Amino acid sequence: MLTENPTTILFITGAFVSNKCWDEWKVFFENKGYKTLAPAWPYKDAPVEVLRERHPDPQVAGLRLTQLIEHFENIAKNLPHKPIIVGHSIGGLLAQILLQRNLATSAIAIHSVPPQGIITFKFSFLKAGWGPLGFFTSTKKTFMMSFSQWQYAFTNGMPEEWQEKAYCDAAIPESKLIVRDTITSVAKVDFHAPHKPLLLIAGSIDHTIPESLNYSNYKKYSDKNSITDYKVFPERNHFVLNQPGWQEIALYIQNWIEKLPIQNS
Repeated sequence: MLTENPTTILFITGAFVSNKCWDEWKVFFENKGYKTLAPAWPYKDAPVEVLRERHPDPQVAGLRLTQLIEHFENIAKNLPHKPIIVGHSIGGLLAQILLQRNLATSAIAIHSVPPQGIITFKFSFLKAGWGPLGFFTSTKKTFMMSFSQWQYAFTNGMPEEWQEKAYCDAAIPESKLIVRDTITSVAKVDFHAPHKPLLLIAGSIDHTIPESLNYSNYKKYSDKNSITDYKVFPERNHFVLNQPGWQEIALYIQNWIEKLPIQNS
């Protein structure tokens, strides 16, 4: 990596988890010569325990996807050079949207919530998403996953003591409106448009964003002159960023980035 003018990686967090989930990723990539940023979502720049104490937080509850996109769009625009964007879940959706807006030199979408129009009726997806969508409940109140919901949606396949630690360390209340907005035109992407390099990563046991949904997302991109790549990692759930073995994925991303043709920022 260049040391005089290092490339910046902008990490974008998904829903229901603190931006602290990127802490080890930041160290990993900084040790490789990158600058890194992992900003909190609006109204969430606080420790996990504080965010939980604020539940049901009306400010977080009122957050919309449009605001979230604008928040990270402004961060990307204010950097001296276009960043590489790495996003997880809804952060992966934002990575795809910001890449389309030509605000990144490349993007990596990890277990990404798909853009509008891509859906699955797989039971695990419907079960994991039903509570967060919060139908028949007030949108003026945040949604906080119960531990059992967390076990199914995020940490399936892990020993229970690890699931408990992950829940205590990372789980936070979320806006139901943000989740609902992901199936609206706000989440639209033009799959036929040229774009800078994009890597979509899936996990074979993710209940929330099943592997098949990631693959459908990948297959939608149709510009033959644009780099669009896809990789599945076995035994990875939706807690992929902090699941044991996350370094393998980080290393794969680093290698993918460094094999790309030189990008004009």
